[in-house]
Amino acid sequence: MLAAFLRRWFIWQSLGYTAICAYLVWVWQWQIWWLLAAWLVVPLLILFVWTAKITLHSRPQGANGWVWWRAIPGETWALYRIFIWSMPWVRTQTQLLQAGSQSRQLPVLLIHGYCCNHGVWCDVAPRLQALGHTVLAINLEPLFCSIDDYAPQVEQAVAQLRAQTGQQRVALVGHSMGGLVIRAWMRAYGDAQVAVAVALGSPHQGTQITPHAKLPNARQMVWGSDWLQALQANESPQRHALLRIALTEQDAIVFPQTAQTLPGVATQVFSGIGHLQLCTDARVFAWITTQLRAAGQP
Repeated sequence: MLAAFLRRWFIWQSLGYTAICAYLVWVWQWQIWWLLAAWLVVPLLILFVWTAKITLHSRPQGANGWVWWRAIPGETWALYRIFIWSMPWVRTQTQLLQAGSQSRQLPVLLIHGYCCNHGVWCDVAPRLQALGHTVLAINLEPLFCSIDDYAPQVEQAVAQLRAQTGQQRVALVGHSMGGLVIRAWMRAYGDAQVAVAVALGSPHQGTQITPHAKLPNARQMVWGSDWLQALQANESPQRHALLRIALTEQDAIVFPQTAQTLPGVATQVFSGIGHLQLCTDARVFAWITTQLRAAGQP
């Protein structure tokens, strides 16, 4: 659904730009090579301006400005790669990457965030497979519904991974809203099948980016929402012990940034990267693999 929308947007944008280029080449004698370069660069510049605006808007008063500016180019590039060159071209509801038959590494379920699809894991999924993990990345649909409505989809995916690998427990990695989806699934189905649950940039206490959100899942992620408070009240210390949190101090989507913690949950704080970069940064990937190795030890 999201991929089809992004593809149509990309195609219509490309057709419109092609028409403009044809006019400029034939009427004004512009060089086609400059126009082709602009076709690649202009969307990147637009994303840079948008990223800079929301990043600086989310910066706490008195925060080190240099670190925030340093995060903007990397987040811009992550957005460009994922929203233009990865997510639009996803054509399946799930992506299964099978490890070798002798691998005993934990199977991993990847769960994307709000208004995304499994294309956000274009870097993470193949690298986890290369380390011996069977990886399943799913699309959450519909885009706009209660977060609780995604729990049956996660349950089905967990069952598929267990059947595929013969293992009793799986690791779950969620980005942004995906971390809340994992917690909602555990509330509905329990945590006996969980080896470890990793949340990257998830609004565990809510975000202030859209204080007047109207859509169901966006409303549940508003800062201090009743849904988030009820979710946390339902969780035991034993369940929190299964969770791992990673956040970035320069998150322009989920803020207040360093408030996104839970009692008794180990938290890793990264600096100098943006919200979507939590799915692409090498340091974050190394941290994820450390959590998977530790959870997979007998």
